[in-house]
Amino acid sequence: MDKGVERNTRTIEETVVTDFADRMTYSGYLELRTLLSAQHPLSSPEHHDELLFIVQHQTTELWLKLILHELGAACAHLRADELAQALKCVARVKHIQKQITDQWSVLATLTPAEYAQFRGVLGNASGFQSAQYRAVEFTLGNKHRGMLKVFESDPVNHALVKAALEAPSLYDEFLRHLARRGFEVPASVLERDVTTAWVYAPELVPTFIGIYADPDAHWDAYETCEELVDLEDNFQLWRFRHLKTVERIIGHKRGTGGSSGVSFLQRALDLTFFPELYAVRTEIGA
Repeated sequence: MDKGVERNTRTIEETVVTDFADRMTYSGYLELRTLLSAQHPLSSPEHHDELLFIVQHQTTELWLKLILHELGAACAHLRADELAQALKCVARVKHIQKQITDQWSVLATLTPAEYAQFRGVLGNASGFQSAQYRAVEFTLGNKHRGMLKVFESDPVNHALVKAALEAPSLYDEFLRHLARRGFEVPASVLERDVTTAWVYAPELVPTFIGIYADPDAHWDAYETCEELVDLEDNFQLWRFRHLKTVERIIGHKRGTGGSSGVSFLQRALDLTFFPELYAVRTEIGA
C-alpha cells in the first residue's frame, strides 16, 4: 500500500462492533429510515432548492418539539418549587433558540427567483399553521383562543394547542412559585384566567423592584427573572430573523397561508411575554 494512503487511513480497532445482525444500530435507534424518507418535494420537475426548504422547516419542528419538552419540564419543576431544576431546562431552551435563529441564514441562501419556481406547490401551507410553534408561544404566555380554529381539522394538533392554551404559562408558574415563597403577588394575578393572553400588570412591578433592589438576598429569583428576559430576547430575535428572511425571499407578497406577509410578521414583534420584567428596568435607579 502507498505510504501516503497508510498515513491518511485510520485503523479500525478490533473492539469496534461491525456485526449488527442482531444488535441495535445507530440508524435503528434514531429511526433514520423513517426520518430521512420524510422529505417529499412536490415540484415537477423537482426543483433543486425545494429540499432545502423542507429540511429547514422539518429541522425547526424537531427543535420546537424539544423546546416544548423542556418548557413542560420547567413548568413542572416550578410547580414543585424546584427552581434550580427549572432553570436547567430554561438554559437548554436558550441554546435551542440560538440554533433555530442561526439556521435562518441557511434558508436565506434561497433567492427570490429560486423560491418562485416551487412556491406554488405549497398551496396554503404556512408556518402560521405550526401547532408546535403555537404551543410554545402559548406556553410562554402569548395565548389566543381563536388560533384553535386553525387546527380543527387535525385532532392531534388541536389537542396539543388546546392543552397549551388551558395550562398555566411558564410565567404563571413562576409567579405562583414566588407567591408560595412569600413574595407579594396580587390575587388578581394568581387568580387570572390562564387561557387568556398575559396583559401587563403594573401592580406586579413593585415585587420585581424588591427582587432587583437586593439580588444577594433573592439571588435565585433574581436569576430567574434574567433568564426569562433572555428567553424573550431570544424569541424576539427569532421573530426578527424570520421577518427579514421572508422579506429577503418574497418581499412584501402575501403569505401562502393568506396573511399579509412581512407586515403581519412585523406586528408580532410588538407582542411580549414578560412585560413587567422590562418595566422594572425603567424604575431601577430612577
